[in-house]
Amino acid sequence: MALNPQLFPSGMPVPFVNEMFVLARDSVEFEIDKIPGSGNHGGHLKTKGTIYLSNIRMVFVAKSPAGGLTAFDMPLLYTSGEKFNQPIFHCNNLSGHVEPVVPDDQHRALYSTHTFKILFKEGGCGTFIPLFFNLIASVRQYNQRANAQAQTQARVDPLQAAQTPVDEMMRHAYVDPNDPTRIFLQQPNADFQLRRRTYQPQEGGGHV
Repeated sequence: MALNPQLFPSGMPVPFVNEMFVLARDSVEFEIDKIPGSGNHGGHLKTKGTIYLSNIRMVFVAKSPAGGLTAFDMPLLYTSGEKFNQPIFHCNNLSGHVEPVVPDDQHRALYSTHTFKILFKEGGCGTFIPLFFNLIASVRQYNQRANAQAQTQARVDPLQAAQTPVDEMMRHAYVDPNDPTRIFLQQPNADFQLRRRTYQPQEGGGHV
């Protein structure tokens, strides 16, 4: 994860080189733990906003800053335990864990794994959920070398996920009429030349 990644004034995340945004979903509720300075027990935060999904990451952008959180970046290669939950008396949600993006000059033991939950309180999720699970499966398939590195506890570059092809997946995505998710058939902010090259803050990336 990376706390408060760079955003355009519109709230759209500033893309990495070769990053392709797949979809955006407004009006979700986002829960995350272990946020420094949140003021809550366990660093737990809950707020509303928009989720963006790309071939590299999910990014939650808060509608209004909460407890020091403006946005939260979750690299797909660092995400695990993802599960679609359909509780009887509550709204559908996607939960999982995400590992921290650790600065090169710091030790992994200083950073905790986060638990997240994305709650779909307005409309269905028949577009978002299949696209998310298809995309994260493809990212893992096309990044076997990254997975092998992770098993040896080496640091994996989350940007390796950019090699995952997503065009075909987006063209054949099922569109649920009850799901307000927006699929990006053209890349937003394509006219902007600004592109990030790394997660590391000293290179202009977001704070971790």
